[in-house]
Amino acid sequence: MDYSVEKQKGAVKIDFKITAAQWNDELSGAYSRTRGKYNIPGFRKGHAPRGVIESMYGKGVFFDEAFESVFRSSYSEVLEKETWIFPVDDPKVDLGEMDDKKFTFSATITVKPEIKLGSYKGMEIPKEQVKVTKEEVDHMVEHAREHASRFVDVTDRAVQDGDIVTLDYSGSVGGVKFDGGTAQNQELTIGSHSFIPGFEEQLVGVKIGESKDLHVKFPDDYHAENLKGKDAVFAVTVHAIKVKEMPELNDEFAKDVSSFDTLADYKADIEKRLTEDKQHHADVDSENAMLKMIADGVDADIPQCMIDTEVDYMLADFEMQLSRAYGGMKLADYFKYTGLKEIDFRRQRRESAISNVKTRLALEKIIESEGLQVSDEEVDAELNKSGKSENISAEADARRRSYIKSDLLMAKVVDFLKANNKFVPKKESAEKTEEKKPAAKKSTAAKKPSAKSAAGADKKTEGKAE
Repeated sequence: MDYSVEKQKGAVKIDFKITAAQWNDELSGAYSRTRGKYNIPGFRKGHAPRGVIESMYGKGVFFDEAFESVFRSSYSEVLEKETWIFPVDDPKVDLGEMDDKKFTFSATITVKPEIKLGSYKGMEIPKEQVKVTKEEVDHMVEHAREHASRFVDVTDRAVQDGDIVTLDYSGSVGGVKFDGGTAQNQELTIGSHSFIPGFEEQLVGVKIGESKDLHVKFPDDYHAENLKGKDAVFAVTVHAIKVKEMPELNDEFAKDVSSFDTLADYKADIEKRLTEDKQHHADVDSENAMLKMIADGVDADIPQCMIDTEVDYMLADFEMQLSRAYGGMKLADYFKYTGLKEIDFRRQRRESAISNVKTRLALEKIIESEGLQVSDEEVDAELNKSGKSENISAEADARRRSYIKSDLLMAKVVDFLKANNKFVPKKESAEKTEEKKPAAKKSTAAKKPSAKSAAGADKKTEGKAE
């Protein structure tokens, strides 16, 4: 086989020339591999001569099988020799000439684009300043108190605000009961405002076993058309009263809910864990900000196939998240329930996909430029951490080592970038940016209300009836 390589914009074209003898060998091989598929009268299956099969099914009966074989071997051979060719999509194949002396064909390959890096060292990356407030610690403590609370029956008094009551109720409008207005043994927290206005307030003072008619009015914007603005009467009977009993906030409470002997130590541990969690998120966010700055500085023509492939990965990852969160939900089900179309989903994620591809290309270029490498000893050490797998094939072991090496290399380049860039507090970074901006001109136009304030002014509180 002879071949020649031609560089094109964003692609490489390889022209192949196969000798007549080699092509005939490929046809013979195709005949040997596939002759068992043909039933020829007068011959046992798989024993008909090649010429007989060709006379019955046509001269090109073995062409596809032979071409698949010759292309696969020829293409692989070229890629092994021309290691600089990095395909990012399946090749586009065109057949050329075929005669008694030769058979020619070509493959046009979209290749990984050449990129021009912007700055990737000496940058200032904004980083969130980690601070845990007393209120955040107290919130976690209160959450633990809630979890450790218990409900105690009350039998010696009437209903008070904050009580949890068990009751029956039956609602009517104009003496006629309506759908959804009746329930038995319903639990209701007084003061939760989960029922329509006036309902819970009128239960205060009712004793266990007592019945009372509650006179209420449905809101004008109530969701049920037949009840909007209507006066109603709910006949209720209280069966039980409970109160939530919270543990006292002291050292005994700390011992019960943690491994610490004092409340002060328990709070200190909460603060420590919150700080570590916030620090982790701040580190991840700042690393992502650094990578985005590097990706934004990349100059490259990204092939559409690389963008499409990245979106495919994002779709697959999203479906995996759906499956874990919603008991095996498929992407098709998600689109059905939300009314979203896949084409819209892909369009929404296009910019993120481009950024991901640019980031990956940038990291690969930095690894090459800085001569970063991972040794076999480093791979071995990582393998030892996870334990050696028994009875693993040589191919599977090589694949596993390749994955580990790739992960270690990515970690190494990120560590290199973190060491060669400066992470500055977000506030300080914002102030420097402001200093560089020209002074804004004063505007005489009336100031528009923010979207938040406009939405807040129109906000409605909707009641609820069971």
